Amino acid sequence: MENDSGKNYWAANIRLVTVLLCIWAFVSYGMGILLRPALEGIKVGGVDLGFWMAQQGSIYVFIILIFVYAVMMNGLDRQYNVDEE
Repeated sequence: MENDSGKNYWAANIRLVTVLLCIWAFVSYGMGILLRPALEGIKVGGVDLGFWMAQQGSIYVFIILIFVYAVMMNGLDRQYNVDEE
């Protein structure tokens, strides 16, 4: 891997991680704590959406983000010729 290609690969990796962490922070902190009063009227499973996001939703989103990260990193690995296959 060339030096420029390596820098671009890591820049893309850091950009992906930053975006995914921002999504997770918004879902867990934003929807679970900051926006909880605004989400009070929406019911999910018999409880308010804000409470549900704080207790269960952020965990589900985190698991989904792990799979998204794996798929997108496989694409980046192929794009920059650093895949393991």
